[in-house]
Amino acid sequence: MKIPGVPPAEIPDLVRAEDRISFLYLERSVIHRDSNAITAADDRGVMHIPAASIGVLMLGPGTSITHQAIALLADHGATAIWVGERGVRYYAHGRSLASSTRLLIAQAAAVSHRDRRLSVARAMYGMRFPGESTADLTMQQLRGKEGARVRRSYREHAERTGVTWRSRDYNPEQFEDGDAINQALSAAHACLYGIVHAVIVAVGASPGLGFVHTGHERAFVYDIADLYKAEVTIPVAFDIVASGEADIGSRARRAVRDRVHDGSILTRCVRDIRALLLGGEAGPIDEGWAEPDLVKLWDETGIELAGGRNHGDFIDWDDV
Repeated sequence: MKIPGVPPAEIPDLVRAEDRISFLYLERSVIHRDSNAITAADDRGVMHIPAASIGVLMLGPGTSITHQAIALLADHGATAIWVGERGVRYYAHGRSLASSTRLLIAQAAAVSHRDRRLSVARAMYGMRFPGESTADLTMQQLRGKEGARVRRSYREHAERTGVTWRSRDYNPEQFEDGDAINQALSAAHACLYGIVHAVIVAVGASPGLGFVHTGHERAFVYDIADLYKAEVTIPVAFDIVASGEADIGSRARRAVRDRVHDGSILTRCVRDIRALLLGGEAGPIDEGWAEPDLVKLWDETGIELAGGRNHGDFIDWDDV
């Protein structure tokens, strides 16, 4: 029996993940499907976007998307993410770009083993101290070393911009209670968290299985975002306050968006996640993003068995 509708693309026909548009943001438009293209319509007309060229479609305020468009994205190994204006809030996501759970399994295995978890945590701190060894440091020593680095970063940017800096003091529930620099830092960090969350979901990892942070649904998001704060959100926040901008929160979020616009942070984020979880087995950046849709069966011997078949045919039940 023939299945109705346009058949999904063959794996060899899909664009490699590293050659795709990493993230495409749309807002205030109606998103539909025309053959193998996504269409975005607003009062200015209709734009056609080849579905196979997209990594993640970010759906901003005022967008509506049809069932056919979502199905097309899924068939081409892309995903949809629902975000706030300009992509600075992360609300929900569709399917992962990854068709393999290799990265997720590696993450779960590492976070569940004390020594392996410590190794990944040390590697995370090691990324912030290039040229320095973190292999023999305890978590307490690493936290102290990181704390000193962050305090030094705040102090240096305060001196660079002339912004008065006292301490990181804020109430997550009352944004306006903080002084200007703390408001800018909170807004910039929130934007970075949303971007990192989108990448983690896109590559098939779990936002909640953190190595340094723990016990929160976004623990791994905080782990990865901390790798980039000193070069992205902290300088952005001090620059915004120094410029005298009135709407600090909105301006800080847009500045972070502009800072990551060239895609370098997104590419680094993907590579860093894979390197941390897979180590020397990381392989090409798009590995696992367009593999055949195979389901296997686990066995206590460590051998993965083929799924989609009745294994009772291979057992002599008289011997059981």
